[in-house]
Amino acid sequence: MISVNKLFKTYGKKTVVSDVGAHFPAHKLTSLIGPNGAGKTSLLMMIARLLEPTHGDIFLNGNSIFNIRPADYAKKVATLRQAPGFNLRLTVSELVAFGRFPYSRGVLTTEDYRVIDEAIEFLSLGTLRDAYLDEISGGQRQMAFLAMTIAQQTDCLLLDEPLNNLDIKHAVQIMSALRRLCDEQGRTVILVVHDLNFAANYSDHIVAMKEGRVHYSGSVENVVKKNCLQDLYELNFRIARSEQGYLCNYFKPSGELK
Repeated sequence: MISVNKLFKTYGKKTVVSDVGAHFPAHKLTSLIGPNGAGKTSLLMMIARLLEPTHGDIFLNGNSIFNIRPADYAKKVATLRQAPGFNLRLTVSELVAFGRFPYSRGVLTTEDYRVIDEAIEFLSLGTLRDAYLDEISGGQRQMAFLAMTIAQQTDCLLLDEPLNNLDIKHAVQIMSALRRLCDEQGRTVILVVHDLNFAANYSDHIVAMKEGRVHYSGSVENVVKKNCLQDLYELNFRIARSEQGYLCNYFKPSGELK
């Protein structure tokens, strides 16, 4: 489990994360939600050790992450940043191989190739393994980056807006794959997501932030409520729940859902 305690991040006089305490349960999918400027990405990047906190601590299974060597941390926590890019002309399989760097340092072993193949097949990218990244669609490219992150074989994956600019089909594929990582492989997934319906229907746990603070945290059932979401986004909501899941309507909240 990952937890944060009294976490702050400031830039001069501007505080972007303020006194945040939260926990992210192991083997579960947690969505970080909230309006722009809420501090979601800053919190995620501090957990990833890509941003230094101004104050506070972050724990992985009860141990401060700042007592873990970066090389060892890379074998425990993998991070996929928003809009990742490579200037090199790479195939899908060559990109996925970068996920093995913490183990092989660029000299791939038989085990590395096995893990690369498994990550590619897990996301059904077999037919694209030899395709170049600049020759495939944005959604396919995002799946390839996710395969690279999966190939790192960490217990925890941190993803910053992995659905950004994806069509509905690719967004569903990404979220379904993340759900399977938790259910089938026992991985822990934490992602920043803006689409509330994806968060509500694929998550186990939600941390809702606003103005640098955690406003709500808990199960989907406890957070995806009309009063919570209206307070968080300052919009009117209508929440419908059925056997198929949740539908968060903020376009015509006073109208009938059809």
